[in-house]
Amino acid sequence: MKNNKVLKISLAGILIAVATVGSMFSFPVFGSKCSPVQHMVNIIAAIFLGPLYGTGAAFITSLLRNMFGLGSLLAFPGSMFGAFLAGIAYKKSKSITLTLIGEVFGTAILGGLAAYPVAIAFMGKSAAELAFYAYIIPFLVSTAGGAVIAGVIIFSLQKSGVLTKMQERINK
Repeated sequence: MKNNKVLKISLAGILIAVATVGSMFSFPVFGSKCSPVQHMVNIIAAIFLGPLYGTGAAFITSLLRNMFGLGSLLAFPGSMFGAFLAGIAYKKSKSITLTLIGEVFGTAILGGLAAYPVAIAFMGKSAAELAFYAYIIPFLVSTAGGAVIAGVIIFSLQKSGVLTKMQERINK
């Protein structure tokens, strides 16, 4: 049991590092820094670690991205909702496709809507200049890119039989 926790924390740390470094490869869309690597990592964490570790990894990554100037405060709602929903989707269904959809819906819709009050309260945006749905499109662009990358990786691992072996090792 103790080794299982150490393995999960170690994998979470590696995924946090990948997402943080990967956020150097971001692009702006309507005032948001889109980082598809974050969303790829959210899906991988959901499948291997579950919703709590995945959401925790998304939070720590967002914190590091802000500390290093690689993201904005929108990284928090933009990653955590997707990570949590993807983790719940995989935990309940074991479906990779539903996990990808959970990440996209959680990030684009829930994260996009949650970004509105964050932008107003903490980033100096005014409600008059910002529609409540303003971040849905940029978050959708970012998360869709990450979902495609993660889908290629996860489906390849599944097809080769490596996915099951890795999950068995992590969840011993």
